[in-house]
Amino acid sequence: MAFDYSKLKGKIREIFNTQNAFAEAMGMSTTSLSAKLNNKIVFSQKEIENAVKLLKIKKEEIPAYFFTLKAQEPEL
Repeated sequence: MAFDYSKLKGKIREIFNTQNAFAEAMGMSTTSLSAKLNNKIVFSQKEIENAVKLLKIKKEEIPAYFFTLKAQEPEL
């Protein structure tokens, strides 16, 4: 199960301009952030809470940013 973080990536660009700046504000390496945004490592609850504050995401919008499932590629 993979999550679609495209909306989150857009919000990061809108608020911080770069993923590097956001990673720094989150207190994590850019490598760690990249792994999370590429579904290699999951976001912890504490990281989601911190990101929500930094990005000014409303509580009711959290699922759209962090829990939208990626559409599966159709099998040929």
